Amino acid sequence: MKRLFIAEKPSVALEFARVLGVSGRRQDGYLESGDSIVTWCVGHLITMSYPEVYDERYKKWSLDTLPFLPEPFRYEVIPEVKKQFEIVKRLLTRADVDTIYICTDSGREGEYIYRLVDQMAGVPAEKTRKRVWIDSQTEDEIRRGVAEAKDWSAYQNLSAAAYLRAKEDYLMGINFSRVLTLRYGSALASLLKQRYIVVSVGRVMTCVLGMVVKREMEIRAFQKTVFYRIFAKFEVAGQRFFGEWRAEKGSAYEGFSRLYKNNGFLKREDAEGFLRQLSAALPGTAELLKNEKKKEVKRPPLLYNLAELQNDCARRFKISPDQTLKVAQELYEKKLITYPRTDARVLSSAVAKEIQKNLSGLTRVQAVGGFAQEVLTNGSYKGIAKSRYTDDKQITDHYALIPTGQGLGALSGLSPLSAQIYEMIARRFLAVFYPPAVYEKRSLELLFGREHFFAGVRSLVEEGWLKVSGEKKQKDKEEKEKEEEGEAENSGSKALAEALAACKKGERIAAEQFELREGETSPPKRYTSGSMILAMENAGQLIEDEELRSQIKGSGIGTSATRAEILKKLVGNRYLALNGKTQIITPTQLGELIAVTVNLSMQPLLRPELTASWEKGLTMVQQGEITEEAYMEKLRDFVVRRTEQAAAQSASYRLREAFEASKPYYPAEKPRVPRRKGGSK
Repeated sequence: MKRLFIAEKPSVALEFARVLGVSGRRQDGYLESGDSIVTWCVGHLITMSYPEVYDERYKKWSLDTLPFLPEPFRYEVIPEVKKQFEIVKRLLTRADVDTIYICTDSGREGEYIYRLVDQMAGVPAEKTRKRVWIDSQTEDEIRRGVAEAKDWSAYQNLSAAAYLRAKEDYLMGINFSRVLTLRYGSALASLLKQRYIVVSVGRVMTCVLGMVVKREMEIRAFQKTVFYRIFAKFEVAGQRFFGEWRAEKGSAYEGFSRLYKNNGFLKREDAEGFLRQLSAALPGTAELLKNEKKKEVKRPPLLYNLAELQNDCARRFKISPDQTLKVAQELYEKKLITYPRTDARVLSSAVAKEIQKNLSGLTRVQAVGGFAQEVLTNGSYKGIAKSRYTDDKQITDHYALIPTGQGLGALSGLSPLSAQIYEMIARRFLAVFYPPAVYEKRSLELLFGREHFFAGVRSLVEEGWLKVSGEKKQKDKEEKEKEEEGEAENSGSKALAEALAACKKGERIAAEQFELREGETSPPKRYTSGSMILAMENAGQLIEDEELRSQIKGSGIGTSATRAEILKKLVGNRYLALNGKTQIITPTQLGELIAVTVNLSMQPLLRPELTASWEKGLTMVQQGEITEEAYMEKLRDFVVRRTEQAAAQSASYRLREAFEASKPYYPAEKPRVPRRKGGSK
């Protein structure tokens, strides 16, 4: 009898065949030799059937046929891949195949891909099916995965969650898109001067659209405040630093009505008058009232998961999350990194015990080999299992995204971008084996006449993990916030730190000059593609209700495998615009009006609470905490109620109000110049 291994992609199948010694001639869609056969899907082979497959009357969109709730759900082979499905089906049902090894990607989507194929192929129940669960495509990991493969029944809850996720997206997408299109599509088309508009709604997609539109509304409503601050330049032992004025008790401006907070003026003339008063007292000195030293310890960040990697790549390389995922998938398939579609940022205890193998491999990578060797030499990796970077409780499907230390021959063939991203992953991984970076921070208060000036000086004492991270030394968010609060933050040299250390309370410090700096309050920042991915992952933080926030802790909007695709779809639908150079995301006028449309009749779809709670429910099914039937009952009830409510109302006049309000922000598109015969425009 024979063993059949089925992978998700041809490239993965070929790697399994190489490792398992299936060296026979490649057939049409599979390889076979000895007692083993290796075949593959090409991603999804099966899809859910459209409503008209159930009944021809569903082909026409009508309120009379809503809500649409099929039972049982129907599936069909995707026409473009029918040939490969037939090959896989024949192999799955061959009489001499008694054991099937499921080698699709180790996650919810990979499980769903195989289960649908098994269902549509009608695989006999008596055949043994084993699930291969691996975290990388290295030879050792493939062999381990096959040797330790569990019966597929152990993944029944994962399969149930996968089916439910697909049914949920299907039911919400079809019912909500149809009812809102029937109610508001004509009005939207008329306003935007288009022939017709389909209101495309999705469980996750619409929530993300709502987040972007809400942020845009906050930016429009923002009222800028301009203010003027006064800084003093001080000198001690030849070293200079800045201090910022605050209207403390005893100041000539204590209680002054035209102050911004207590560290700036709302009127330039007031600030300039004060500046003249201070400058008139020069040359002069200030009394040192406070010189406090504090040690600041900054630990290495947690390891990369996909969302963190996508955010960093959007920030550094200005590439979309979808591009980052493609690169990560390439690195994974070349055995250079572990499974990329992961939400975890820590290692498993089992991997932590074997981490020396990863480090040993990295010693041969030119860009980071020296750091890897240093970690091995000093033995700092030995305590990783008991650190915050290892925690089995934080891992569901896969541990963090790390370099395998293998497949290094593929490095020379990588594109420059892929090589840079690999190096980022390797540096983040190596950083966790280094000690914290240590800063010395001094808080200073100086009195010049009646006026108080405050300064903070931050000096790097021990570089620690920063030497491997490759990050530039720059002010972080906390420092910028403190500067706005009125404490001038100085990035100090070693010489300045030593000069200040020698200063005693009561000492006189030379004041060299005073200057005025104009500032202004900033509106909320627009999302970038990377920060949007993080916002989707951490959707719970956007929820005001504390009890609900705690209930869905750890659940985000979408999954690591789907978030990039959701953004891509919103841009493809022309609901969002993505700036390719900056990766900044903004709504289009159509997207804004779609959000208004949903808000009129299905407001909860725009809020993170609902989407994250559904995602939490899927996780609970996967973990066996609630039944598939209970989840499905809740889903059907929600779809029925929301569809019927939307069908019973129409408020198209509200769309016109929203359209008129949006006009100033969306200049009319220039009419297209028809192409002349001959090819020139």
